[in-house]
Amino acid sequence: MWPWREQAAASRRQAVFWRYAESDRRLAAHMHRAASWPAVLAVLRAVSWLGDGPLWYAAIVVLPWLDWPGWKDCLLDMLLVGAANVALNVALKHHVRRARPFVDCPGIRARARAIDRFSFPSGHVMHAVAFAIIIARHYPELGVPLWLFVALVAASRVVLGLHYPSDVLAGASLGAGVALLLSL
Repeated sequence: MWPWREQAAASRRQAVFWRYAESDRRLAAHMHRAASWPAVLAVLRAVSWLGDGPLWYAAIVVLPWLDWPGWKDCLLDMLLVGAANVALNVALKHHVRRARPFVDCPGIRARARAIDRFSFPSGHVMHAVAFAIIIARHYPELGVPLWLFVALVAASRVVLGLHYPSDVLAGASLGAGVALLLSL
């Protein structure tokens, strides 16, 4: 390939990237407006806090007490997926080092505490999707409430100014991939 063609192709890729990044920022700012409603803010803060671990820790603790069929397999799957997700999330965040929206975007401010400095990918969504897949696979009757909770966790991370929509999509994809891979 001629050098000028390589430069033109690189320039087109860069233009597509910047258009995508700007769309991501605009959508984050648009969703963040919902944080101005006190009731929405309160619900999404609570959902975000639950998605940070308390709901999943509670599930791990309660499963043995419920003595549902297959609880040991579900518990083991959750522990394996949780450990894999933590390792993957930490590695990606420190490799990509994407600043959070409240740092980079005027008009977006943090409406909840950020656990770390970096945005990509969303660990909350990664865990929520992975645990929902594991639990719903073992107990299908819990699928609908779990997936509603996952949707709220995903929305909360953007509305609260902590993640871009692409961080949430990446977290969901990675969480699903890890859960499906480890459950094979």
